Amino acid sequence: MDNFESKESGKWGVGGEEGEGGQGRIIEEVSPLSPPNPQSPVPSTQYLLHLVPIIGFFPSLWTLYRGQGSREQLAISRLSITLALTWLLGYLLLTTGAATSDYFPLRLFILNSFLTSGYFLVSVWLILRLTQGKSGRLTGFSTLAERVLGKYLS
Repeated sequence: MDNFESKESGKWGVGGEEGEGGQGRIIEEVSPLSPPNPQSPVPSTQYLLHLVPIIGFFPSLWTLYRGQGSREQLAISRLSITLALTWLLGYLLLTTGAATSDYFPLRLFILNSFLTSGYFLVSVWLILRLTQGKSGRLTGFSTLAERVLGKYLS
């Protein structure tokens, strides 16, 4: 291929030689698997995927199972799993209580909807904080996640 010639410096040239009237532009070779720039305040989309409600549980579990990833990625994975399991436990308990109760079913269903809305809002809030370059920690849940899941999955 005449348009894409390998240079000795590891860069790729477009349009022939560099000296041809300024037509030759240098394009650096970028690997799709290269780590993100540590100076960039925007996290990788993988961090954000871990915090998507319900769906993010599975990539978080896979990340902890493999044990590979940065310290921040493992912390976000633990937090995501803790939030999802806490929501699931509360959801199941409130739904079971509403189904078996004769006196409080409507109140328990309303509490269930508050719990679910809170889970989704906290997840969206954490995603927004990560896109702003801030910490993705929650005071109580991050500590709980490190204590409980840190023993078994890290």
